[in-house]
Amino acid sequence: MASHSDTLVVFFGATAGANGGKLGSDEREIILLVWQIVDLHEKKVGKLHRCVVKPDALELTDQCSEDTGLTVDDLAEAEPLDKVLQQFQQSVSSEVKCLGRSSFTLCVDSPHVIRQALHPEASKKNLVLPECFFSFVDVKKEFHKCCPDASSVPKRTLASMLEYVGLPAVSEESMGEMEVSSMVQLTLHLLAEPHNHKFTCVETVKYKFDSGTCNKMEPVDSETVIRARGLPWQSSDQDIARFFKGLSIAKGGVALCLNAQGRRNGEALVRFINSEHRDLALERHKHHMGSRYIEVYKATGEEFLKIAGGTSNEVAQFLSKENQVIIRMRGLPFTATPQDVLSFLGPESPVTDDAEGLLFVKYPDGRPTGDAFVLFSCEEYAQNALKRHKQILGKRYIELFRSTAAEVQQVLNRYMSAPLISTLPPSPIMPVPVLASPPYLPAASSSRDCVRLRGLPYTAGIEDILEFMGEHTVDIKPHGVHMVLNQQGRPSGDAFIQMKSPDKSFMVAQKCHKKTMKDRYVEVFQCSTEEMSIVLMGGTLNRSGLSPPPCKLPCLSPPTAYAAFPTPPSMLSEAALYQPPLLAAPRPHQTVAHSPAHALAYYPPQPHMYMNMNMNYTAYYPSPPVSPSTVGYFAAPPGSVAAAVAAQSHPAAGAASSGLPQHGALVRMQGLPYNTGVKDILSFFQGYQLQPDAVLILYNFSGQCSGEALITFHSEEIARRAVAERSTQPFYGQQVHMVLCN
Repeated sequence: MASHSDTLVVFFGATAGANGGKLGSDEREIILLVWQIVDLHEKKVGKLHRCVVKPDALELTDQCSEDTGLTVDDLAEAEPLDKVLQQFQQSVSSEVKCLGRSSFTLCVDSPHVIRQALHPEASKKNLVLPECFFSFVDVKKEFHKCCPDASSVPKRTLASMLEYVGLPAVSEESMGEMEVSSMVQLTLHLLAEPHNHKFTCVETVKYKFDSGTCNKMEPVDSETVIRARGLPWQSSDQDIARFFKGLSIAKGGVALCLNAQGRRNGEALVRFINSEHRDLALERHKHHMGSRYIEVYKATGEEFLKIAGGTSNEVAQFLSKENQVIIRMRGLPFTATPQDVLSFLGPESPVTDDAEGLLFVKYPDGRPTGDAFVLFSCEEYAQNALKRHKQILGKRYIELFRSTAAEVQQVLNRYMSAPLISTLPPSPIMPVPVLASPPYLPAASSSRDCVRLRGLPYTAGIEDILEFMGEHTVDIKPHGVHMVLNQQGRPSGDAFIQMKSPDKSFMVAQKCHKKTMKDRYVEVFQCSTEEMSIVLMGGTLNRSGLSPPPCKLPCLSPPTAYAAFPTPPSMLSEAALYQPPLLAAPRPHQTVAHSPAHALAYYPPQPHMYMNMNMNYTAYYPSPPVSPSTVGYFAAPPGSVAAAVAAQSHPAAGAASSGLPQHGALVRMQGLPYNTGVKDILSFFQGYQLQPDAVLILYNFSGQCSGEALITFHSEEIARRAVAERSTQPFYGQQVHMVLCN
């Protein structure tokens, strides 16, 4: 019997548009419901019921009007869907009770009427469907189970199935009544001898979407995944599940896609429990979510795992609490503490388990990104928190919006999987003598066999670090402790330690992270030898992670050692010495023929660069047991000082490779939107007769726009006038700062 029910309610529905196999594909409303009861014990049938439903939009397609025989006037006189469903519940319950039965299950000829028509429409109209509409049996699947040798039946229509079992076709002409009568006859035949079939294949409709995490090693069938495009950026996983109401999404099967800046791009990957539900989802192509239509396409399991898959134990632990509403906070001050966030949210939106319900997103070296995720135990608390969208915390306004478990995993993957140092592109280098490596300098390697200690007390020495690491000191390589000092030779609070293997460094990071040293907790992160080497050779810390030092001069010895190297005959321009970002030249880079094609090169330090530049520069010096070095190495990107020095020695090569304007007055713009293009800047300076090659947008070492650009004007007078006139004007709604560099 159907889920231990006493009766079946054979059920049929039609919409004001497409019906049959395309039912629900055009979002048209239900206009007709027909049903009849079958007693599974006595093999008897009840009265045939037919109800017309009044839709919100009183219109019919010509084909629907012809098939159903209904007119707009018929619809106008009918009851709305909620009233008809109430009548259905009362009528069926009363009839079942009169038969002496206690329960019933719906029986349909395809899942479309339940999954594609009834549930989506009820969701849009905020109707609460009776419980009976969350389970049903499909007569076609039951027929196939009862008669497995009937696979040759064409398209498995009701008429062909009746013909296969030797029953005459139903003669009713009215749409709905004919389908219900056919299903009733087929059902009675399957219940009788010799089949004695039991209706046990009950399908269910999920009440709500279950959030969760997905492991990267979990197999995902590509036949179960779709891509939804055109979503409102505020959409959550629950909103997407509501769009696909009636279909069963796998646990944690909604993954919102993010762009390069970590913001939602209006797309999501959705994973269903099987290919049948995926195919039904594809039929909702260009259905509406609010006023927006959503495009639905096929996707692959690999794409889903790339977005939603993760291995972070921190995320798994954070999301281990069931049935929590997740809110994402963006734009937090970097100094914000858990208590600051809890105070900002207020007592009317308590966070689950207080600080345990907060997850701050950090870079691989532990620096905050300004993002955080918050757990709330119910929708009410989450809604109270969302009311604080764009309110001020410290001196920054905070963005709050609903999030998903997959987005938590994706954001953590984005930040934590990226290396601390971005790979720099190969470029021309200076043909200067190569010096021997300094004593005990580790060879550059991507093996993560080092740890970084951050937040050390300034009075801490190597002995303190060895005591701090305890039993793990036996796994430190000889001469493997590197204290990082600032330019004045004072402790910076950082240290790097080489371990014997990546496993040992991982254990240290796990066991010693946030362990206390002299009343201060110390952060411990696993890193690679390459990352450690860059810092020890003079690298600096910035928002993009670790990077080579300003001026590309990683000198580790005191300035007195500079006298050993020759000084170029002329000074570099201020534009060439502007270091933080890479200069993205609008013309393609040309390789100089005589430049050696090495990935790494040595550069001599130049004393005048420090004496003539007003830069915020902090050099890092290693202390014993590693001896200071007089020279370092790094890759030289296009537009770097090294390229500029090469240009002085070889003017033709410099003109081709530096990408910097050679004539006119230079203006630096700061605070640009990160999606700014050359055309935007040319439009902003319309009337100043700028050419595209006069604009250089600056990028950081991660290849992302730094929010700055260099613009070359024909003369200093024109540049000054442009700065004076445009400084007060917003750049696409954002205030920018302009400085004349000449």
